[in-house]
Amino acid sequence: MTGLWLIGAKLALCGGTIAVAGTLLTRYADVIADKTGWSGTWTGLVLLATVTSLPELATGISSVTLADAPDVAVGNVLGACVLNLSYVAVLDVLKRDEPLFQRAGLGHIGLAGFGIIMLAVAGLGLALSRFPLARSLGHVGLYAPALLVLYLLAVRITFRYERSQVAAGAEQAASRYPDMSLHQAAWRFCLAASVVVAAGVWLPFIATDLALAMQWTQSFVGTLLVAMVTSLPELVVTLSALRLGAVDMAIANLLGSNLFNVLILAIDDVFYGQGPILGAVSPVHAVSAMSAILMSGVVVVALLTKPSGRVLRLASWASIALGGVYVLNAYVLFRYGG
Repeated sequence: MTGLWLIGAKLALCGGTIAVAGTLLTRYADVIADKTGWSGTWTGLVLLATVTSLPELATGISSVTLADAPDVAVGNVLGACVLNLSYVAVLDVLKRDEPLFQRAGLGHIGLAGFGIIMLAVAGLGLALSRFPLARSLGHVGLYAPALLVLYLLAVRITFRYERSQVAAGAEQAASRYPDMSLHQAAWRFCLAASVVVAAGVWLPFIATDLALAMQWTQSFVGTLLVAMVTSLPELVVTLSALRLGAVDMAIANLLGSNLFNVLILAIDDVFYGQGPILGAVSPVHAVSAMSAILMSGVVVVALLTKPSGRVLRLASWASIALGGVYVLNAYVLFRYGG
């Protein structure tokens, strides 16, 4: 029992470190956006989403190179995607003045759409890697370069869309951070990011110890427990953006994080030298991939229809659906994760 308490203390320390660093990231990212004139969506996709996904990146690389736990790496990535989409429902519940999707821009449909495509490619990689006819580039699966191309295409299309929006946008507002320069914000941002990475490297070892102590499968621990901790920056940043009234930045951070998270599968595959990583993990991860695809589809429909009503005065039908899929995914992994 003493060992279990020690593991819990380490996990709490890791989570607390990531939460604090994520709060600082939010502030300094907002300063950088203020100084550069970037839009909320572009800041959420490129700056916040990339940096808040650093724990998933660090955890994945260390899982396959140091801890030899590919299930933790893949489960962390796909579990974080499902969790990020459930955070959209959390935003809808917390935003009491009006339904979340009423304020969200249509530009997020592109991010969610690319997320669906990339998750489908990952799901196909999971399925086809079991067949003898599956091809690879050395030890890397063919899905890895496909994910890289899709991510770069998503960033380029979003950049062009946001540039057109800014060109037709409002006048330049006065700086909200006159006491901090862009240079100061940038190096403080990098310092906070390095703390997030350091905590992320430590996580897979704690998760492996916990899985052994509780006799849980690595698939379940990676998809739910580690994903929950490594997704703390996304949650902190998203809630901070909501408090600022930056709805588009909050949503773009979550959807953009999912794009980067799926890209991490390709990066993990490069570092995993024993063959395509999706061929070395439990097939139950396909459940998380399909859950994330389903939830992304719900977000697309909600962005298009912009539901205004709330079920039991709590949240829109879309958010209820997102929460239901997340709970179902968690149950299946816990029950059949072995």
